[in-house]
Amino acid sequence: MSQVQVDESLVRNLVEKVLQHVQTGWGGRVAPTPGAGVASPVSAGPPVRGAVQADSRFGQFTDVDQAVAAARVAHRALMQRSLAQRAVACDLIRNICTVQADELGRMEYEETKIGHPPHKPEKLRLVSRIAQGIEVLRSECFSGDHGLTVEEHAPWGVIGVITPVTHSLPTLANNAVNMIAGGNSLVVNPHPSGWRIAAHGARLFNQAIYEKLGIDNLICVIGSPTLESAQKIFKHPGVDILCVTGGPGAVAAAMASGKRAICAGPGNPPVVVDASADIANAARCIVEGATFDNNLLCLSEKELFVEAAIFDKLMAALTNAGACRLSPDQMDKLAAACIDKDAATGHYIARRQFVGAEPAAIAREIGVEVPPACRMLFGQVGTNLHPFVQAEQMMPVMPVVSCRGFDQCVEFALQAEHGFRHTAVIHSRLVDHMTQMGKAMDTTLYVKNGPSLAGDAAGGEGYGSYSIACGTGEGVTTPLTFTRTRRCTMVDNLRII
Repeated sequence: MSQVQVDESLVRNLVEKVLQHVQTGWGGRVAPTPGAGVASPVSAGPPVRGAVQADSRFGQFTDVDQAVAAARVAHRALMQRSLAQRAVACDLIRNICTVQADELGRMEYEETKIGHPPHKPEKLRLVSRIAQGIEVLRSECFSGDHGLTVEEHAPWGVIGVITPVTHSLPTLANNAVNMIAGGNSLVVNPHPSGWRIAAHGARLFNQAIYEKLGIDNLICVIGSPTLESAQKIFKHPGVDILCVTGGPGAVAAAMASGKRAICAGPGNPPVVVDASADIANAARCIVEGATFDNNLLCLSEKELFVEAAIFDKLMAALTNAGACRLSPDQMDKLAAACIDKDAATGHYIARRQFVGAEPAAIAREIGVEVPPACRMLFGQVGTNLHPFVQAEQMMPVMPVVSCRGFDQCVEFALQAEHGFRHTAVIHSRLVDHMTQMGKAMDTTLYVKNGPSLAGDAAGGEGYGSYSIACGTGEGVTTPLTFTRTRRCTMVDNLRII
């Protein structure tokens, strides 16, 4: 697609109009003073279920130019506020994700039709627990014979954001907390299959921020998004940097935009279980991680390599942990039903209708009935090149490969990860095995003796994010990811020692 040429006078006029609305209030009414906490003069209305109206309120847009103009005005307004007020905005988003988690999670599932419904609210509640805010924006100071230098974290401005269908609102909310804490505003092109919940969430967040701080449109969402609207955001001169959470196509387009791009791309996380492992714990952790939201997370366990000496014990333990075992022949039939091979690239890809589906529905595709309580299908496959091993399949289906020894486990795991440098998991009591695999895999997340979720602060220490930038190297994103360093120097003065 060719680069969109934007008429600068059009953008300037749009900015002036939106700025006038922010300064004078909408419909001639004065905007509330910072922290006033008064009600908005315009109701948020019912949940967004149809076309978004480009009314320039609460982040609802259909036109990229209008959205970018409004986001630039919002960014400038945010820069006039204190860090404490940024923290207020972030806390408002966190609170909505917690208090309205059940309703918003239900709405997301109704729109996307993928994943495990009970896990949708939990993914929103996680935003409050794992997303970092202004507390990480610590300044660096250098004091010496020649004066004082201070380095601080400044915003980029307007960030163009792509969110995935797998976690439409959780990703938007997590990004919004990180980016607003860093002083930025957002223009979001959601996945077309999850844009309504993204737009509705943005409406709730923006209205709460406007009522408390008097700033609107910090989060601008494009309704009825397309590849063309994404490309326009990528090329727009009013967008300063990009943050993409999605598949290889979206990442490649962002990287080709000419802008700095923070890209959370695909993953195909392997799990290795060696002969020293706590077998029961390994099985429980594998089932927990691989079944969360029916394996929609890019960091979730996708394939399993096991030393032959403990293969039978682990297979029995997986059954005890609530998974349902299929025969090798059934695994082959399931792969034929659920996975395609891209003729152009030769890559294996999951068929859309099976992504995030329930285990019983997947098993039924090959005429197998499993108990309703079954959370994962698993079975031995004969080769590490099996389609279920090679595809980032995002289903609660675990292919298991028996390996001669630990070295072969690591060799197969490295091949299956495809160099995404995303996530790898090991279950072992041997520190040298943990070290060997960690060096070989070179992944952004490396989890030992726990479920993959622990690597993103869900059951492990640290902070987390729904955007894990493995391809571009930023790792688990934070407000610092979306800032640039500025330095201020006073020569030969202000050192008081």
